[in-house]
Amino acid sequence: MDISFASAVVVLLLVTDPIGNIPLFSTLLKTVEPARRTRVILRECLIAYGVLLVFVFFGERILALIGVSDRSLNIAGGVILFLIALRMVFRSPEGPFGELPQGEPFIVPLAIPSLAGPTAIATVVLLASRAPERMNEWVVAVTVAMAVAALALVFADRIARAIDYLRHHATAQP
Repeated sequence: MDISFASAVVVLLLVTDPIGNIPLFSTLLKTVEPARRTRVILRECLIAYGVLLVFVFFGERILALIGVSDRSLNIAGGVILFLIALRMVFRSPEGPFGELPQGEPFIVPLAIPSLAGPTAIATVVLLASRAPERMNEWVVAVTVAMAVAALALVFADRIARAIDYLRHHATAQP
């Protein structure tokens, strides 16, 4: 199966899920002063971008070295998402992410596993291993996807307000 560049970008956007990560980023960054949030978001996106690039170039070797298959990586991603969903369904007073740390989060959980999680890693490893001659294309696809994710997350507060506004007006009785 030959995947196009556009398809690779769309798949990467789906697995990094910037819109779905807006509540997580907003919650974990609410203690960070607003003037610093953009820098934190960009830093986390750059870290996730770096991780994905490492796996584009060396992913097969890294996974072979630690004895992890693509399938195991996908299962791990599903388990992580399941645990987060379970905590959201069975709420605790601390919220779905437990007690929020003081200060700003660093790498975990924003860069990894939220953006560069097991599914995103498995996706870039699969792209690179199936068509290594298109490595430059895959690097650009990861770059485009992470740039879109960074933009969405930088404007997360505005996007969340717009969604709330639309939801409120869609449910309002005329």
